[in-house]
Amino acid sequence: MPVGLKQSSSPIQVSARVTELAANTLASETIELNLNPLDNEVFVVTQVNLDVGAPDSITGQTTEVLASLSTTARTTVGDISDNNVLAAASRLIVCNAGMTPDGGIPFDREDPTFTSLNESYIGIIATSNCFLNIKGEFNGNIKAANVRIFGYRASASSSVYAALVQSEVLSA
Repeated sequence: MPVGLKQSSSPIQVSARVTELAANTLASETIELNLNPLDNEVFVVTQVNLDVGAPDSITGQTTEVLASLSTTARTTVGDISDNNVLAAASRLIVCNAGMTPDGGIPFDREDPTFTSLNESYIGIIATSNCFLNIKGEFNGNIKAANVRIFGYRASASSSVYAALVQSEVLSA
């Protein structure tokens, strides 16, 4: 348990889906957590499962689908080097000019999916929502991503809550 927090719920799973409005455009879905700011309530994320749709296989083209879960709204998908991104995943197909579309080489990447044995959480969401983001690269069709977030609600002391909210808002 993170210092300064008291668990106030059983483990919770929250799921969401986001779909691009047009191929290769950024799309975001707001995930409402319905936290109670009057009780200094936060959501402690213990595991994230990002399921990214497959990119198109196009001869002579590398195609990709990127997805992330962020604590604040973003103008790009971002990755785990960004302070407000809790998890990111991508799927990539490399298909050079000499290959047929069914001969492309697929690659998957997802980080992080769950906490390590010596950690108790991936991140803390202090505001009432988080965001699932997606963007395809060089695809001919719209793409989608799904997420399942595992965690629990916790109450924070006033000073810890203020610090968490400020840190989250400033990470945007």
